[in-house]
Amino acid sequence: MSRSPRVARTVSALRRELDSLRARKASIALVPTMGALHEGHISLVRLAKRRADKVVVSIFVNPTQFAPTEDFGSYPRTWKEDVAKLAAERVDLIWHPDAKAMYPDGFATRIVPEGAALAGLEDRFRPHFFGGVATVVAKLFTQCRPDVAIFGEKDYQQLRVVAQMARDLDLGVRVVGSRTVRERDGLAMSSRNVYLSADERRAAPTLHRVLKELAARLRAGEDMQAAVDDGAAAITEAGFALDYLEVRHAETLAPIAPNESGPKRILVAAKIGTTRLIDNIAA
Repeated sequence: MSRSPRVARTVSALRRELDSLRARKASIALVPTMGALHEGHISLVRLAKRRADKVVVSIFVNPTQFAPTEDFGSYPRTWKEDVAKLAAERVDLIWHPDAKAMYPDGFATRIVPEGAALAGLEDRFRPHFFGGVATVVAKLFTQCRPDVAIFGEKDYQQLRVVAQMARDLDLGVRVVGSRTVRERDGLAMSSRNVYLSADERRAAPTLHRVLKELAARLRAGEDMQAAVDDGAAAITEAGFALDYLEVRHAETLAPIAPNESGPKRILVAAKIGTTRLIDNIAA
């Protein structure tokens, strides 16, 4: 039976545990999560173990990145199952603060990111989101002082925002993206997939299929706008309400001209039933 990781719930306890982990100058990797762990999260942990001597996983459902109309109260919380999964991976430490530990009485500082955070993608539909993410991630970085932090590429705009913030604020952590882990039918793994009904789950892989078809058409030199329009129609016909399907510069997330060179990323967000799904792939 795997030994359960140590758990810290206060900043003072976290610092004591980290001091112990840093004995003999061990390097530390941080994997920030909101819990409800699935194989996508476990892949981040495994990458972290390859990149550092010790691994810390944070589990904190961050209220500041949820709007009042979103699913903060119902977001899946599976603490016992999460601990068992992390024990099986031999994670060294779990940082599991409550909201009062992260945002004590009188907390009055926020980070307001720009750049990729204002790309007109997720920020257009969740204008509160990246401020909440940047603030909590900055706190996690300063609390844990990791050498490297691992984020999944599924939340691609978030990855770009966090990497920029770490560079701009000289936080001393290298942000590493890890490839999206998918179900066998291509659906990107997400804690919110549990919300899908059986019919919605059957339709959900349409997003990845459209992304792959669009990427292939772009590589073949087809007209970008026509390919995007066809993809948007396919997503809508599958029962989704489409928020966006965009081809953007992979680093800046700026819009690109049809024949523009440089790395490209195709990003999609769409809602089916009550569940909003996002995905992306390289073009």
